Amino acid sequence: MALVLSLWVGLFMGCSRAGGEENLTTTGFAFDTTYTITLYEGGSREVLDSCIKKCSEYERIFSRTLEGSELYQVNELEQIYGQVCQNMDAACGVPYTGKEAKAVCDAIAERKPENNTLPYQIEEDGRMVISVSDMLRDIIKKGLEYGEISGGSFDITVEPLTSIWNFKEEDPVIPDKEEVKAALPFIDYRKVSLEGNQLSFQQPGMGIDLGGIAKGFIADDLKSYLAGQGVRRAFIYLGGNVLCFGGKSETEAFRVGIQQPFAERNEIAAAVEVRDMSVVSSGVYERYIKAEDGVMYHHILNPDTGYSYDNDLFGVTVLSEESVDGDGLSTTCFAMGKEKGLTYVNSLEGVYAVFITKDGKMWYSDGMKDYLCDS
Repeated sequence: MALVLSLWVGLFMGCSRAGGEENLTTTGFAFDTTYTITLYEGGSREVLDSCIKKCSEYERIFSRTLEGSELYQVNELEQIYGQVCQNMDAACGVPYTGKEAKAVCDAIAERKPENNTLPYQIEEDGRMVISVSDMLRDIIKKGLEYGEISGGSFDITVEPLTSIWNFKEEDPVIPDKEEVKAALPFIDYRKVSLEGNQLSFQQPGMGIDLGGIAKGFIADDLKSYLAGQGVRRAFIYLGGNVLCFGGKSETEAFRVGIQQPFAERNEIAAAVEVRDMSVVSSGVYERYIKAEDGVMYHHILNPDTGYSYDNDLFGVTVLSEESVDGDGLSTTCFAMGKEKGLTYVNSLEGVYAVFITKDGKMWYSDGMKDYLCDS
């Protein structure tokens, strides 16, 4: 749910390493966004090439919409399970005899596409249990933690809603009220069970959307990989999630601009100077639908209502050491609103934020102004 942050011109251009060598940089497209990775000290072209391969791998694991991705297969299996139960008039989620479990399992096998290769089984307690990879396990675990932290404001089981609110279409439409209402019973992170690599849902037909946390998780994983390859300074830009590894040089921090809501991309509301920190924003001004009556629906959806959060905010930007925390917190704080969000950020160590209200004013958490650029 991060937005595109405006980067200062010159961040990637005209900068050289010690000895006059040009910085190593690569740009690509994955997880529905353009990404750029620049190495300022350490590393090699081979290391960057490995980053490109890793970005493709992340997409094959975390993407909700890429057919055949691991997450796509998880959601697909759950949908098929719900359909099988409905067609067989089976009471999904309640104890089965061994014979009933086998019958449901066989029916799923007949319906699922050949390219869905995830291992699964139907337990006698009525749960479908799906075996997932370590990486998908880890990010789901983090997403569930933010479900707890936010009291459900951040909920990775929002997929039934995001699948009908398609803000990325050229001419997006507002879904029917009954369709939105029908999706709500399937949204509740507390109905997700993760035991080791075994994933299950209390209610068949649920789904997972990692869009609110995946890019932060990916940025942190890329930083860990780069550090292991001897990189000491780098800049990771994932279409809105910015992670600064060290500084631009020993004496110069990275400068990152915060987008002015509803303005041109090169117009910033403020800019920060950071080292070894992530900068992540969530807000209403990138993906939205404006109805004929003037009401604007944006992509930060309230799991309780099925519609956009309606508060006085245009956006929230969070500075944190780990990008995954910036991802989760920017959405959580937006959902909380300015007053509660500021109070919550101020209770956290090493986390800073700025809230932009609809009147254009900027509200800073304790310590945030220390990172603002003078000009």
